[in-house]
Amino acid sequence: MSVDIKLPEGQKENFVNGIYRCADDANYSESFGFQWNKFQRTQIDQFEKGLVQSRLRLFAETAWKPSELANLNILEVGSGAGRFTRALLESTESNVYSVDSSTAVNANLANNSRFGSRLKIFQASIYDLPFAPEQFDKVICIGVLQHTPDFKKSVACLAAMLKKNGELVIDFYPVTGWWTKIHAKYILRPITRRMSHARLLAIIEANAGWLIKTYFFFERIGLGRILNRFLPICDIKNTLPEGLSYEELKEWVVLDTFDMFSPRYDQPQKPEVVRKWAEESGLEASFCGYVPLEKGSAAVVRAIKK
Repeated sequence: MSVDIKLPEGQKENFVNGIYRCADDANYSESFGFQWNKFQRTQIDQFEKGLVQSRLRLFAETAWKPSELANLNILEVGSGAGRFTRALLESTESNVYSVDSSTAVNANLANNSRFGSRLKIFQASIYDLPFAPEQFDKVICIGVLQHTPDFKKSVACLAAMLKKNGELVIDFYPVTGWWTKIHAKYILRPITRRMSHARLLAIIEANAGWLIKTYFFFERIGLGRILNRFLPICDIKNTLPEGLSYEELKEWVVLDTFDMFSPRYDQPQKPEVVRKWAEESGLEASFCGYVPLEKGSAAVVRAIKK
């Protein structure tokens, strides 16, 4: 069964070049449009190289069995370049309605247009989703909610899209203790998030080489856990896949470091708080905690609409 499109009040349907356009390009998520069109294929699973990080993360966090998703309507909010969009479409026979508020939708279409009518892409705000409520069997939002202006409202908007007995799966940056924000990211973000995207990217690219070397030096001498949090570089050991060449590793590092410093919002949360917000949105939590991944772990809440 198809999903009814319901555009925000006063907005006309604007279907351009294979994408439903329901948001202006200029909004709080601009940096992600810049990022994912620059690094369109960096995080896309490359099966010929044995890199399946996106697929592994998706099914670890959701605990879904691909065979059980056939013909279901799945809403994905915050698609980026479509790494999880592709993992869903490659692994299941589901119909995916993929949303991003930024121009990253262009990269998603370029990566995944071959899936035809099973994929529909929308540029839209999480706060004005272009669908009638209670239509989706599953809703996922991976790597996104900490970057939205109002985390609690975002959860409620996602919950509204679920059918009765439908499931929401979300992950987010966690607050793990008082030391969470004693980190290079949060120390420097007041400056970096105000830079132009091009300037910030150029600074990261110019410094990536020595930062990678310093990161691994601290790891070798046993001080990585303490000192690397103060380096302005992503956590290579606990986030990036194995088997990358040095050039591929550097590309991932530049991307993930830009992702650390460029977003307008970065609001980590305690898992139990996110669970409470899901329950206040009419859902019943089935899981709240940490899911082990191939590298590191993810803070995840799963919840069912009763």
